[in-house]
Formats: sequence, structure tokens, C-alpha cells
Amino acid sequence: MKKKKNAWRENIEAILIAVVIALFIRTFLVQAFKIPSGSMLETLQIGDQILVNKFIYGVKIPFTDGQVLIPFKDPQPGDIVVFKYPEDPSKDFIKRVVAVAGDTVSIVDKQLYVNGDPVTDEPYAMYSRLPTHVDNMSPVQVPENKLFVMGDNRDNSHDSRFWGFVDLSAVKGKAFMIYWSWDREEFGVRWHRIGDLLI
Repeated sequence: MKKKKNAWRENIEAILIAVVIALFIRTFLVQAFKIPSGSMLETLQIGDQILVNKFIYGVKIPFTDGQVLIPFKDPQPGDIVVFKYPEDPSKDFIKRVVAVAGDTVSIVDKQLYVNGDPVTDEPYAMYSRLPTHVDNMSPVQVPENKLFVMGDNRDNSHDSRFWGFVDLSAVKGKAFMIYWSWDREEFGVRWHRIGDLLI
């Protein structure tokens, strides 16, 4: 009977340790997210499941409003970031950083400009040929501790052009890899996407 009790105790301890390790990893290191919309096409497909590096921008104190304990670096233009949606912090959004604090952003006939220069090195950006209401945007300057983000599917993305800037404290991390991808229309796994690194 004593051996049986010890076995139960060992199993419970092993489970508790596994839970603590999993919570530590999820809180400070890596977290998984699922892509529910097409705002980041073609880079991210609906049904992609990604891993997000949570410590690359600094170790944040749990249960605070994004306070950083150990800062490393800030997000840079081109980074794909997961953040708390400014209009509803209970939701997570994923977009690409196009400008950081101090930059001036504008759009003319679908062409993105940062600090007056056209941004031409965006092979991931996708546009439709039809005119949309976001083809032009007057210049705006990104405030301190803020980011201007856009989806790669530029004509079909609800982003900073609509609701403004993302606070650095709302950023959860940088997306770096697709670990699973499910095509719900074809009802099958997109095996060729698993393991793809995100740039």
C-alpha cells in the first residue's frame, strides 16, 4: 500500500512540475497562436499555427500592464508581432511593424512612405488591383513608445490605418515559425508550411 501511495505522489509531483515548466515557457519564452483571418496573406494563411518569441523584446513582469523587467530591444520595421488589440485588449492581433517612434508614415496610391521615402523592399506586401478607401493616408508621426503596424494583405487588413498606434507595452512577442497548418477548405494539413520560418 505504501508503494502505491508513493507512486501516486510521484505522478502528482511530476504533473505539477510539468505544469510549472509549461507555464514558465508560455509566460516568458514561447507561446503558440492560431491565425484566424486573411489579413497577413500570403505570409500567413488562415489555419496556420505559429510560435511567438516572448522574450526577444524583453522579459515582462507577469500580471502587470506590460512592464519590462529586463529590456533587450524594441520591435523593428519588418518584424511580425503579436499584440493586444488596442480597441479590445482581450483579443490578440498579429501584424507587421512598418514604422517606429519618430517615423512619419504616409500612403499615396497604395505606395507606403516612411520619412518621405517610398518603401520598396516589401516582397511580402499584397495589393489588389481595385481601388480601396485605404489607398491614401495623410502623413502621421509615430509617437514615443508606439508602433505603426499593417497587415501584409494591405487592402484587407484592419490595422493602424484604422485604429491608430500600438503601444510597446501591448506587444507580446515576435512571430518566428509556423509549427502547424490546417487548410479547412481542403480539409487537410499543409505539410509544406510546417517548420517555415517567418521573415
